[in-house]
Amino acid sequence: MNYIQTEIDGVWLIEPKVFSDARGYFMEAFKEEEFCAQIGEVHFVQDNESKSFYGVLRGLHYQKGEYSQAKLIRVLKGKVLDVAVDLRQSSSTFGKYVSVELSDENRRQFYIPRGFAHGFLVLSEEAVFTYKVDNAYIPQAEASIRYDDKTIGIDWPLPETQLLLSDKDKKAVAFKDAVYFE
Repeated sequence: MNYIQTEIDGVWLIEPKVFSDARGYFMEAFKEEEFCAQIGEVHFVQDNESKSFYGVLRGLHYQKGEYSQAKLIRVLKGKVLDVAVDLRQSSSTFGKYVSVELSDENRRQFYIPRGFAHGFLVLSEEAVFTYKVDNAYIPQAEASIRYDDKTIGIDWPLPETQLLLSDKDKKAVAFKDAVYFE
C-alpha cells in the first residue's frame, strides 16, 4: 500500500495495490503490521457500514473527550467526498479541513485520527461506505458541527437537487460553539 500524509498532520490517504485480471481484482484492504509501521499503533474495535443515496450529506460528526474515535474509511460502492476537520486546539491546523474523493474505482482509504470531526457527501447514485473505529459509539458523547459553517468553509460540491440531512445534522452547532480537543 502507498501511504500519503495529507496537509494535516496525522490524516492519511492510503492507496492499496490492486491486482486485476480477467477474473476481477484482489487487494489487501488492511494489514495491521504495515498500517502500524506507517501510521502508528491503532487498535480498531468495530466496523461500521452505511448505504446512502445521491445528495445525502452525513456530518460533521465526532465523539467528545475520551470517547473520540480514529477512523479508517473506504467506499465499497459509489463515490463520496470525504472530509476531516481538525478540532485539536494545540494543532497548527486547528479548524482546517482536508477532503478526498473515495470511490469503488480508486479504492482509496482515508485515515482520520482522534480529535477530528468527519463527514461525507454522496456524489454517485448510491454509496456503500464502510469504516473501522478504535472506540465504541457512545450516544452521550456524540456531537455535530454544521456542514456549512462559514468559519471552516468546506467546498462541498452540493447537488442540484435537495440536500438530504438527518435531523441531527440540521440541528448541528456552529464551529465556534463546538467542543474541541487539547
